[in-house]
Amino acid sequence: MQAKTPEQSKTILTDMVLPGETNPLNNLFGGELLARMDRAASIAARRHSRRIVVTASVNHVAFSKAVPLGSVVTVEAKVSRAFKTSMEVFIDVWIEDRESGERTIANEAIYTFVAVDDTGRPVSVPEVKPETALEKERYAAALRRKQLSLLLAGKIKPNDATELKALFE
Repeated sequence: MQAKTPEQSKTILTDMVLPGETNPLNNLFGGELLARMDRAASIAARRHSRRIVVTASVNHVAFSKAVPLGSVVTVEAKVSRAFKTSMEVFIDVWIEDRESGERTIANEAIYTFVAVDDTGRPVSVPEVKPETALEKERYAAALRRKQLSLLLAGKIKPNDATELKALFE
């Protein structure tokens, strides 16, 4: 299986925030944004693996800025690292200023997907070959996040969390 770059999985969804998608403060519901991020991340994971993918976990979500009614929102997702059957997908959410057109980062998230066959059994996925400095940073951090998750779940012992130990040496 040939490695793929994060750029090959890049998925961009752009939409406008409508009145039925907002809370009483006229900001986009968090759940609506989560759904948009899940859709973009799912497409990115599918592009990388060329398989059916299922959401395994939402590892991190940061709602840094409110997304007001009428905003143009762009969700960008890329596979940041692939393991045996799972893929970490990093998602950036941008808001476009209505008047200037300037884009600012509003939120970010990290989801994990597993590639499966038609019966739902996990299948192998291609490796990721990061190219840019940001892609390399996210790639390296993905292993630390995975080891921390496995450690907290009791699936590995502290001594096996090599990437985490390296942070403290």
